[in-house]
Amino acid sequence: QMDILMAKLIAIPIQTATAVPEDLFPHSEEPRSEDILSELLPSEAPPARAVLEELRVSSVTPSSVGLQWSVPEGPFDSFMLQYRDAHGQPQALPIDGGSRSVTVPGLSPSRRYRFHLYGLRGGKRIDRVSIDVNTAEAKREEAALPSEEPQPGDLPTKAPLSESPPTRAVLGELRVSSVTPSSVGLQWSVPEGPFDSFMLQYRDAHGQPQALPIDGGSRSVTVPGLSPSHRYRFHLYGLRGGKRIDRVSIDVNTEEPQPEDPLTEAPPSQAPPARAVLGELRVSSVTPSSVGLQWSVPEDPFDSFMLQYRDAQGQPQALPIDGGSRSVTVP
Repeated sequence: QMDILMAKLIAIPIQTATAVPEDLFPHSEEPRSEDILSELLPSEAPPARAVLEELRVSSVTPSSVGLQWSVPEGPFDSFMLQYRDAHGQPQALPIDGGSRSVTVPGLSPSRRYRFHLYGLRGGKRIDRVSIDVNTAEAKREEAALPSEEPQPGDLPTKAPLSESPPTRAVLGELRVSSVTPSSVGLQWSVPEGPFDSFMLQYRDAHGQPQALPIDGGSRSVTVPGLSPSHRYRFHLYGLRGGKRIDRVSIDVNTEEPQPEDPLTEAPPSQAPPARAVLGELRVSSVTPSSVGLQWSVPEDPFDSFMLQYRDAQGQPQALPIDGGSRSVTVP
């Protein structure tokens, strides 16, 4: 009889725990061992935990928003920033897993955007943080990019000596690395620095101001989406502490469109003597408006790469890529 009574006493709490709904226990109570085991299923969770910290605003202009985040536990393979543009169309911006900040260009002034940053690992969404941001109002002095040489007093008023960082930061000469009918590659050096980031500004073929944010560690950029046989003036600003510290400029003419198909412009007879081999081209990410590609180089290095394709209108496009790169996102 004692054995039967003990069996009943042992069975009672097990039946009670499975019968009572989970929402009757407030989150402030100590969780039961059964609850902990159910929330940490090894078949679904990655071996190491990855956590995204709060998404914060680092800068706001009428046409862009800068965002920052941290990863207290990780790492993540990559990130994906998602939002809807001014027309309500979904946009997705792939971001490298080592990044902790991004600037989203091409936004509309005085508009509210909701940004969702996803942390990805093994192709799966592990964590997410979100934020709502209002872009700044359009101002005449911000909308008008310098189309002529600035007056001698322009830069000192934007970066007075009393506000500049103690360490000097200097931009080297802005040089052209490549030119096609639809793109221009630019390079620069930083003899004294560093800079937090860079901003490349220019006017498009319709005279509209464009701004391209660039990471502070970069020393080159390719500007796509240009018009053939057109003269562009590019202004590269070095930023630190949110202020413009230095500037270099250059005028570049894009090439005339070639009558030949650009996809056949690199005959094998021009290949270098040493053998250089490209590995398989693979898809790393796909969104409605972009494609991420990856490749390997099993033999010898290449000086650079050129990605060619035709856009939705059938026009040939060419995207120059640095020789050290092994991935690219085509926006």
